[in-house]
Amino acid sequence: MSRPTREEQMPPDNNVTELAPDVRRIQLPMSMPGLGHVNCYILDDERGAALVDPGLPGPANWRALMAGLAAAGVPPERVHSIIVTHSHPDHFGAAGRFARQFGAELVTHRNFRLWWDTADEDEDPLEVVSSNGENSELVADPVFGGRDTGPGGPTPWGGERYKMPLRAKIGYMAMRNGWGGRWFATPHPTKRVDDADRIALARREFVAVHTPGHTIDHLCLFDPEGGMMICGDHVLPTITPHISGMTTAKDPLKDFFASLDRVADFEGVKLGLPAHGQPFTDLAGRVDDIKRHHNERLDLLRESSDKLGRAPVQDYMKRLFKERSWGPMAESETFAHLEHLRYIGEVGVTRRSDDVLEYEFN
Repeated sequence: MSRPTREEQMPPDNNVTELAPDVRRIQLPMSMPGLGHVNCYILDDERGAALVDPGLPGPANWRALMAGLAAAGVPPERVHSIIVTHSHPDHFGAAGRFARQFGAELVTHRNFRLWWDTADEDEDPLEVVSSNGENSELVADPVFGGRDTGPGGPTPWGGERYKMPLRAKIGYMAMRNGWGGRWFATPHPTKRVDDADRIALARREFVAVHTPGHTIDHLCLFDPEGGMMICGDHVLPTITPHISGMTTAKDPLKDFFASLDRVADFEGVKLGLPAHGQPFTDLAGRVDDIKRHHNERLDLLRESSDKLGRAPVQDYMKRLFKERSWGPMAESETFAHLEHLRYIGEVGVTRRSDDVLEYEFN
């Protein structure tokens, strides 16, 4: 029996859609598990326009982006700013080329890092903080001490890494090494913002809202004048974003819950603009739905422990996900949930001689 198509999975509609005064949307093509498009928002003002999340690297997205701007009557030379909500390729991919070719300012949260980045000379990579001010990096932990969990190492739980398609792998390797030509230009932020900073966009002031969880650098933008929240991947209309265990955050699920509560507490939000799918009106209600989903998964892990006992991530993953979804991404999210339970004291963990973690509920 086939599943109904969710709105985030729909292909781009090829329209320019007005959503609020001086706020329009074009949709750009993408094909990733569960996703069929990315929303690129055009924020018009007297200087020209700013773009939020200009899509993937590569010629197909670039053609769609240029066609969308033409349909919107926005010459690319008039785009003065690119805002990237977080460090995933469907959001930052075209930003480097756009900034290089047209001179646009590139705006990210202060924590923005690509997975191959080293720290800037004037920044300490260990000073990346979560929305509640706590250090969000993996701390000294006997479970992970001395292990290489970087891009070339094993997964922290002892599973296989996600295998990127060869074409994409070559492109990102090119971007990483600075020889990617026009399609794979590395984005270099020219302006990094902190939580609560004000940004002039669409003829009014938006507020930067740091929302770690999906990534450590995730950025939402709140428009207090119009009651609008640009949500990125933080709050999506019918699916929940992937919460990865492949991160430097100690407890990404805890960060995600805290960030959800933050955006739900903003008063006067009338419209949420997600990075995928359609606008929605009940932001707080959608936050409750997403939190409920993750709490149900935590309960399912607790229930599964009676049958599994001490078991690796891969076994718990098969209890959380249907077989069609089994694989590295499902393992990664299962690991994030198990680690959350470990940090709140419900689960213990041991490492086998073959370097695989095994979890057991207390």
